[in-house]
Amino acid sequence: MIVAKKEVKTDLWVYDLLKQADIQLDAQGSDIKEINEALKTASKKGTGNVGFPEYVGVVKDYLLVIEDKAALDKHIKLDDKNCISIEVNAVRDYAVNGALFYAKHLARNTTYKKILAFGVSGDEKKHKISPLYVDETEFYRELPEVQSFISFNEDNIDEYYTREVLKEDTDTEKETAEILKDAAVLHEDLRNYGNLLDTEKPLIVSGIMLALREAEFKNFSISDLTGDTIKTDGQKIYDAIDANLKRANVSPAVKKDKILGQFAFIKDTVKLNEVDEKLNKTPLKHFAEFLYSKIYRSIRFSKSAEDYIGRFYGEFMSYSGGDGQTLGIILTPKHITQLFCDLLDLKPDDIVFDPCCGTAGFLIAAMHNMLKKADNDVQKKSIRQNQLHGIELRPNMFTIATTNMILRGDGKSNLINDDFLKQDPNKLQLKQATVGMMNPPYSQGSKQNPDLYEIAFTEHLLNSLSVGARCAVIVPQSTMTGKSKEEASIKANILKKHTLEGVITLNKDTFYGVGTMPCIALFTAGEPHPSDKVCKFINFEDDGYKVAPHIGLLETESAKDKKQHLLDVWFDRIDSETKFCVKTTVEANDEWLHSFYYFNDEIPTEADFDKTIGDYLSFEFSMIMKGKQYLFEEVDTDDDIDR
Repeated sequence: MIVAKKEVKTDLWVYDLLKQADIQLDAQGSDIKEINEALKTASKKGTGNVGFPEYVGVVKDYLLVIEDKAALDKHIKLDDKNCISIEVNAVRDYAVNGALFYAKHLARNTTYKKILAFGVSGDEKKHKISPLYVDETEFYRELPEVQSFISFNEDNIDEYYTREVLKEDTDTEKETAEILKDAAVLHEDLRNYGNLLDTEKPLIVSGIMLALREAEFKNFSISDLTGDTIKTDGQKIYDAIDANLKRANVSPAVKKDKILGQFAFIKDTVKLNEVDEKLNKTPLKHFAEFLYSKIYRSIRFSKSAEDYIGRFYGEFMSYSGGDGQTLGIILTPKHITQLFCDLLDLKPDDIVFDPCCGTAGFLIAAMHNMLKKADNDVQKKSIRQNQLHGIELRPNMFTIATTNMILRGDGKSNLINDDFLKQDPNKLQLKQATVGMMNPPYSQGSKQNPDLYEIAFTEHLLNSLSVGARCAVIVPQSTMTGKSKEEASIKANILKKHTLEGVITLNKDTFYGVGTMPCIALFTAGEPHPSDKVCKFINFEDDGYKVAPHIGLLETESAKDKKQHLLDVWFDRIDSETKFCVKTTVEANDEWLHSFYYFNDEIPTEADFDKTIGDYLSFEFSMIMKGKQYLFEEVDTDDDIDR
């Protein structure tokens, strides 16, 4: 009876996993006629009678089969050849074996030839989910274990199949590789034909993109860039930029003038406006043609939240031999900006504020996330025009951010070129921001300038938000330790006014090439931290992203699955082992990191015990061979130690 109850509990947990992944499968049978007919002869005993897996169904043209067991030791049984056993007892008693049996049977007896079978065992806290790919032959492929079924819904299953089964690059990977290649080519051309400063290169990109946007209104044409010495190509581009800023309703006038001032060098730089002998055109026309064909159309017709201009800026910085660390410039990767939106559970009526907005990556991600959830055009217009706010100190970055927002469909660009730390938080509260996002400048603070500590930026942001607002910041892990007296004091002040929800330790390569160990800290603003508040501290270093030589950080096949697991744990949909998440109360002087609170709550297995004993014996033998047997001799403390 107890075993049966455990099995039912496992069935229900698997059902919840499928529901969270937005996958609908049938339990103990199928509504699809040919599948149901095939299962009438699918007995695991091989009798030819009826047999049903726990769940079966179709996603696109893939057939999914799930067999589950409550006990982890009933996950898989291998034969003497290290293959999945097909003996009746193994098929009946083990999850993976049963899943493989049903998949092979369905492959032989239905028209479905792309089958994914899953053996599932355990519970929400400790479990195994092992996918297999099966076709109509005797072939099967064991695929890497997963934590959820998110990779197998309609949005993701084709990408998973391409990546894991076919072992080919996905469209996204091909697009990323193409973007990196184009960025390299453009950077080289900007250097060879423009003699531009690193800070000017992204401005050329963003300025030409604004001009190209004006071409949609028949107010600019690349063919008009003729190298005229009276009205230069740069002047024509500058005029188109001016017109497009007016069309985007960039206001007040002083803001528009600031932006235009950043683009003035385009019309004034002789080398950019002279016909180059090698190109047989001006460098500006060459850049415009390149950007139109390679980048502009991608941005205009892509629904992705990708910060294209920011990507280019990052590439330019890396190609020029610097990463902006001395200026505290660390651009936030796309997958992190999207993770912020998910962790903060953005709603279409939220007002989002980023006070260190850089190229506006967070605001762009937020805009796309909220637009997807909007119910009507009125709400979408409000999101674009009224609900996205940012501050950026550096004029060139401010210009790029404004341009980026305009290009990605923001109707107003509520950005300010100013110093966030000099803003009165009480006045900033008038924005009524319900969500705060921030990647503050790194490594600028000191005892002499404590206001520049990352934790000081965090406090200032929290003080600037509405009561009850959700806030997330990505900062170095050292920010959460509060080693200096000044930082410790700020942490204490934060808890007096705001609530710490948790901290997520990230992949050390998140900012590849920068050397920063980051984490995400999440807060609720304006509500004092209760002494009995239970916070979550998560180790998300294994996030499914890896460094590829000469490319940087790339998404692997497991990234979506690992992210889903993180979100499930964060929102208390499932429990987790302490090696992933520790739930605990906190003090201001604690180190707000998973490593500080972690304790091993796993019961050692017999294999763990044997390994530990083996390691010790190997160590003892090694020391004895080196003449250090005295390390293992008993010492009479009464005789050898003075008291």
